Amino acid sequence: MEKTKDNRAWFLVIPVFVIVAFSAIIPLMTVVNYSVQDIFGPNERFFVGVEWFKEILHDERLHEALLRQFLFSGLVLLIEIPLGVAIALAMPKKGWAASLSLVLLALPLLIPWNVIGTIWIIFTRPDIGLLGATINGLGIDFDHTAAPLDAWITVMLMEVWHWTPLVVLLAYAGLQAIPDAFYQAASIDGASRWAVFRYIQLPKMRGVLTIAILLRFMDSFLIYAEPFVLTGGGPGNATTFLSIHLVKIAVGQFDLGPAAAFSIIYFLIVLLFSWLFYQALQNVGKGE
Repeated sequence: MEKTKDNRAWFLVIPVFVIVAFSAIIPLMTVVNYSVQDIFGPNERFFVGVEWFKEILHDERLHEALLRQFLFSGLVLLIEIPLGVAIALAMPKKGWAASLSLVLLALPLLIPWNVIGTIWIIFTRPDIGLLGATINGLGIDFDHTAAPLDAWITVMLMEVWHWTPLVVLLAYAGLQAIPDAFYQAASIDGASRWAVFRYIQLPKMRGVLTIAILLRFMDSFLIYAEPFVLTGGGPGNATTFLSIHLVKIAVGQFDLGPAAAFSIIYFLIVLLFSWLFYQALQNVGKGE
């Protein structure tokens, strides 16, 4: 007997598509419209084609912000992924200790991003901050508002503290999904701790680790609130990442045309890396 298909459920989905289209496509088209015009006022605008794109692509400040962004995102991955895996391996596997560890680890993820910056401003103040005063008490001149290196260290510490728990939770979930039979077979064969990690745990965590890399890279590439609150992009332009540079053009200088062109370039960069990571996820799935 042939089954009949009932497509009436699509009527429940259509409103969602309409809302998404209205909230995403229309703003995007507005940005595209601004990116090809020179706007002088509400009724004064002139078509300039790709002039703003050429200007942005030849902007040295954009090149510097882009290099800064890639460096930051690369350091984030190099620190957070191994650290997250190490913490997940050291966590209790069962009982109340495992539940307590998971709850405590998840706490930084619940704090709003702008509050994170405020917390670290107070924490790293050289006069009253616990970390800043301690470092200066050791005879080390530490001030993230004046020294670019100190600003970078502070932003990196803040980012690692805030988002490493996400990597830990994903890695922990991957470890918990490994059947006990694998460990029993490794014990019978006399496998070392490193061999268990290399040939059992790491391959089984490939999927969740790829997701962790994808999420952390894209989120760090779009970071704005935390460094803006903490350093404002300074000192100088030391922590001016792409998002902060974009806001300076759009809000600080009120150059809507260049800002719109910059937004589209930024969007295409994010889209490109999203596609690359999606392909990596697909390959991981096929490999398993």
